[in-house]
Amino acid sequence: MSAKSISKDFTQGNIAKQLFFFAIPFMASNALQVLYSTIDMIIVGEYVGTAGLSAVSQSSQIVNFATMVCLGFSNAGQVLLAQAMGAGKRKEMNDVIGTLFGFIAAVALIFTTIMIAAQSWILDVMKIPAESCDMARDYLVICSVGLIFTAGYNMVSAVLRGMGDAKRPFLFIGIASATNLVLDIIFTGILGLGVAGAAWATIIGQAVSFIFSLFYLFKKKESFGFDFRRESFVPKLRYIGMIASLGTPMAIQSGCINLSMLVVNAMINDVGVVASATFGVGVRIDDIVNKISQGIQYAAVPMISQNIGAAKPDRAKKIVRVAWMFSVALTVFFMILYITLGKQLFMIFSDDPLVHGMSHEFIRAILWMFPAFAVMRGSGAFVQGIGNAKLSMVLALLDGVVLRIGLSWLFGIYFGWGFYGFVLGYGLAPYGYAIPSMIYFLAGRWQKRRALAEDI
Repeated sequence: MSAKSISKDFTQGNIAKQLFFFAIPFMASNALQVLYSTIDMIIVGEYVGTAGLSAVSQSSQIVNFATMVCLGFSNAGQVLLAQAMGAGKRKEMNDVIGTLFGFIAAVALIFTTIMIAAQSWILDVMKIPAESCDMARDYLVICSVGLIFTAGYNMVSAVLRGMGDAKRPFLFIGIASATNLVLDIIFTGILGLGVAGAAWATIIGQAVSFIFSLFYLFKKKESFGFDFRRESFVPKLRYIGMIASLGTPMAIQSGCINLSMLVVNAMINDVGVVASATFGVGVRIDDIVNKISQGIQYAAVPMISQNIGAAKPDRAKKIVRVAWMFSVALTVFFMILYITLGKQLFMIFSDDPLVHGMSHEFIRAILWMFPAFAVMRGSGAFVQGIGNAKLSMVLALLDGVVLRIGLSWLFGIYFGWGFYGFVLGYGLAPYGYAIPSMIYFLAGRWQKRRALAEDI
């Protein structure tokens, strides 16, 4: 079996057709990944109540911060692999994959240690409502222990995306979701373990998925393109430097966006447990919508990277325009869904009439976010695909720190708009990434950049 049985060449062929069929498994994978955490909230909302919802939503954001930093480094490896593949450097891809394994494991273990050691301080800074604090602590500690499995799964998926494979990440997250669903019902519902049960279900599901993915890829190592020899797992200094150089801005980007969400959460927590639960549910619903459309961006990044590595910039530009076309269509669909069925979506997660009553404020504010994400699916993918990590970091700082935190404080506290103002600031922030990235793409100065593949 040849290496091409898993990897795909996107440097030729019909772009719209390739992007459409490549994106569908990513959309499904992202939907399942959100479903994975959404199941926790639905079952916790049913068996524990509003305080439990607040605990899960707050603690999961903290764990997500560490996960997103790890994902930033994984995405750096994805870009390197895709450009190397486009340049035909298959031998070097084995060394990049082996180095990435060790790098991500080290980062995950560092975060696990920090989150467990600093748990009390983290919960204090987050201003977790008193009704939720003990449950939030349980969820944080348990999920911190399982971070290496979460990071490992995301790393494997990023590698496969870089090689043009969308089907196997979908298979792996499907296994995790099924395991999580069964264990959530058993641990939280039948055994009455509450929020701690949901956390155990989450990390066991991730562990099963990661272990299965490693076993599967080992069995298919010839078609995967990584030999799994012991010496191949020894990090190569050359590639550690490349992953760190490209990945650090990406990790800062991912981490800053998530950190800004923690700060906004802390502001909202001051309003009370109902506002905290409403925001937690709303962000989860919003995450479902955004992650599905993000499948377009996930598909576009390796396609763009391959064509940049193959010195086909015109084809890379066409990929961005097709991505915009698809993402605008999805955005319109989801906005209509939100407007017509928004309150009903909140009712799936919570039976608290106070949460239902506050949901309309969240919906009115969050709708402003949708057009920005439609733009980012194309131009954001381009910035990542060409490997301009520094620009991506600057834009993420503008989005996550300057605008998300700044606008939420401005509208929610300074103008006194309360919950609506916090969510409105949260929703307007992505324009800080969307508009500059679109200008960067259209201006064309990026064509003078040196491809990363030339140094691999």
